[in-house]
Amino acid sequence: MSIINKLRLNASKTNKSIIFPDGNDERTIKAANELLSNKLCSVSLIGDREYILKEYSKLNPEHDLQVIDINDTPYLEKLAFHYYEKRKSKGETMDSALQAVKRPCYFGAAAVDNGLFDGCVAGSISSSAEVLRGALRGIGMKKGMSKISSFIILETPVKEYGSNGTFFMADIAINPYPDSEVLADIAVSTADSYRLLMEDEPKVALLSFSTAGSAEGESIDKVRQALKIVKENRPDILIDGELQFDAALIKEIGKRKAPESMVAGQANVFIFPNLDAGNIGYKITERMCIGATATGPILQGLAKPMNDLSRGCSYMDIVNTALVTIFQSENK
Repeated sequence: MSIINKLRLNASKTNKSIIFPDGNDERTIKAANELLSNKLCSVSLIGDREYILKEYSKLNPEHDLQVIDINDTPYLEKLAFHYYEKRKSKGETMDSALQAVKRPCYFGAAAVDNGLFDGCVAGSISSSAEVLRGALRGIGMKKGMSKISSFIILETPVKEYGSNGTFFMADIAINPYPDSEVLADIAVSTADSYRLLMEDEPKVALLSFSTAGSAEGESIDKVRQALKIVKENRPDILIDGELQFDAALIKEIGKRKAPESMVAGQANVFIFPNLDAGNIGYKITERMCIGATATGPILQGLAKPMNDLSRGCSYMDIVNTALVTIFQSENK
């Protein structure tokens, strides 16, 4: 069973609620209809009520859709006070809190943090920066986490690689140039996310242009130090690096380039050394591998689930990200 089918099955057994700040987007409206018609969760869209319901009616829906007009909602003052209480130590006032939660992504985050909804999905219209600021200020970090990061779930038809063709890749949206400590944190978070979602053992490759000492350089030193940190703090995680992508992916090449490695040639979690490599790498795979699908970016490190979308996403990308968000809310 694919990870998305597994998540659909999980969602159908729960009664979760997801809020979408980008409600005026036609893709979000279509995704809402898909989620409601298949009874995967309850849905609330933030935006222009008249426009959203007009577009929704064109889909011949079977279920009513809740639309939230931020300027005409009983939640506004409640969420403004919640946001103020959360951030008053940082200089927030009631007036500034009220203005903050009038921004859709901030409203969605505060509503999740307040327990009105189980998760939030945004980014089809909103910028990633706006989504992240809303998430960090409205929800905040999970206890014990120092950095928020992101991963992508990439499913391909090439079943001999990864976990039956499925990979997790990180970081692909948040940290441009992580140092060794942040890189280690990304690796640990993604390994834990993989174990939770896939119910399988993560095999983590710290990627580089070098394999097992074949080259030297500052970026390679960073990867080696990250490996040392993970091994010291989380010896339960099977991880290796530095590994070139082909050595991490393909058994024959892995055996040739890193014969002593327990990860080479069988990695299912790929940790990129910087955001350039991660974002470019996953998009090349998604667009050039026929039949590949990417779900995410999925945010990790938040106290409650809120996820970002690529502004180039399809409506099914929104649906699939909502399914992951539902699963995260079940397994905080």
